[in-house]
Amino acid sequence: MHRTRALLAVCACAGLIGAFVVSLLLGVLPRGELLPTAELFLHDPLSPEWLYPRLLRGGAWALLFFVTVASPRQRRHWIRKALWISLIPAAWQLLYVFPKLTPYGLFGLQLGIAAPFFVLLIHLIWGFFTGLFARLLWGRP
Repeated sequence: MHRTRALLAVCACAGLIGAFVVSLLLGVLPRGELLPTAELFLHDPLSPEWLYPRLLRGGAWALLFFVTVASPRQRRHWIRKALWISLIPAAWQLLYVFPKLTPYGLFGLQLGIAAPFFVLLIHLIWGFFTGLFARLLWGRP
């Protein structure tokens, strides 16, 4: 039981680290030059008001990743599983947040045709680093 709780904490921390890496990446992107859609995500990069909610969401979404690696028999292919799990928050962003909570429409297409690809790319980067750091923090059995 204690190892299960430890793995839960490792997954949550890995999600936080993955979100921090993505936030750092978004903070150093050249505004508007690389991707015009990036301006939406970079209101005030790396300020606590901008960073903390993203870290908490990254840790919360990583709890879904925990479900895929909770059993000792399932503890293989950590990065691949995290990449698959990262599609869930990307779908949430594209299918719920953009059309219901923002004026950008389904898939955020009012931001431009690149918006869905940018959202998917950011979430895949989060998934990669979440899986990588979860595996590194968990260590060898």
